[in-house]
Amino acid sequence: MPGEGSPDSRIMFIGEGPGRTEDLEGKPFVGRAGQLLNDLLGEAGLVRDEVFICNVVRCRPPRNRAPRQDEIKACVPYLDRQIRAIQPRWIVTLGNHAAGYVFEKAGIAFDGITKARGKFDPVQMLGSEVEVFPVFHPAAALYNPSYVDVLKRDFRCLRKRMKESISR
Repeated sequence: MPGEGSPDSRIMFIGEGPGRTEDLEGKPFVGRAGQLLNDLLGEAGLVRDEVFICNVVRCRPPRNRAPRQDEIKACVPYLDRQIRAIQPRWIVTLGNHAAGYVFEKAGIAFDGITKARGKFDPVQMLGSEVEVFPVFHPAAALYNPSYVDVLKRDFRCLRKRMKESISR
């Protein structure tokens, strides 16, 4: 699954990997978690066509398990090329695996999504300066409904940060 969206976007959303619906349709975030992501994009004043959405791994791991390190290692050269090509101003990582990879690539210690989420981290990554903004994965909110409000707050914070950046 290659990812989709605007190649001119200043914001990139990176998830973990495709789920069943995504695997069947060949597009990222089109299942239930994708429906929630679309709603969250609205909280940030964004629409799906304006952003770029991709994943750390390109294929759905068996039984939808978390991707293994060897699977991540095999897929991230493609992700790195996407980041270099798009040169986003912001990277929003959706979940633990995406945040872990991006922080590792930027040479920053990562202590888990719960501690990192909701904070902007300016980093040098792949030749560009970006702000990384980790949030919970939308699928996590499907299993833990209390995360929906947390995600909405985080996406409103993202909206505020983008507006502040434009006015500077």
